[in-house]
Amino acid sequence: MNIVVCVKYVPDATADRQFESDNTVDRVGVDGLLSELDEYAVEQALQIKEKRDGEEITVTALCVGPEKGVDAVRKALQMGADKGVHVVDDAIAGSDAIATSLVLAKAIEKVGPADLVVTGMASTDAGMSVVPAMLSERLGLPQVTQAAVVETQGDQVRIKRDGDAATEVIGGTMPLVLSVTDQSGEARYPSFKGIMAAKKKPLETLSLSDLGVDAGQVGLAAAWTAVEDTAARPPRTAGEIVKDEDGSGATALVEFLASKKFI
Repeated sequence: MNIVVCVKYVPDATADRQFESDNTVDRVGVDGLLSELDEYAVEQALQIKEKRDGEEITVTALCVGPEKGVDAVRKALQMGADKGVHVVDDAIAGSDAIATSLVLAKAIEKVGPADLVVTGMASTDAGMSVVPAMLSERLGLPQVTQAAVVETQGDQVRIKRDGDAATEVIGGTMPLVLSVTDQSGEARYPSFKGIMAAKKKPLETLSLSDLGVDAGQVGLAAAWTAVEDTAARPPRTAGEIVKDEDGSGATALVEFLASKKFI
């Protein structure tokens, strides 16, 4: 069985994140890392492999991103993925979800065939949560998405999806696209042994030409969506302290919450 996990290199949420002059996210001048939500995808792929002990299963970590994006692939390898693929090309910069899904799909077809394509529920930078569905369409595969619990048996995949009003149980037959949420289980930390082993694992670098993708199909110029304007987050202001000396504290609190439309 071949499992491909899509991972994304994103700016560190704790860093001073900036936008470029064209309103795209600065992914070069800021520290980055493997998207936290994609760590859950790597974890579930590894758990599937471990639970199906005795089967020949390969877990491949796939990233489309800048040169530093290789760090996201390395983190997945350190966690336990068997091999990595990094698609890097200057023309990809500024791509939206539609172009990203195109490149990912072409890369999956090249390194595949994949029995299972696993993704996170969204990326921590864009948060659009549409790439899994787009991959499903481009690859011509069924999708089971937003999984909080994942079970597999043979070529069957069964998930539990937690909604606002109910929990759904959904099943599908591989090959398929699977996305998992942050409720699916804590992602493991790379061990020292895993970090050392990752250095010897195969890591392939591909360009758009390797995938047969025309540069005109990706990048900011081809994007269907664009950020028109950005503004810096305003500095945090001092809070208001209400002293409940005369019993009016509760009333003041209610009035404040009501003014902010919290109640």
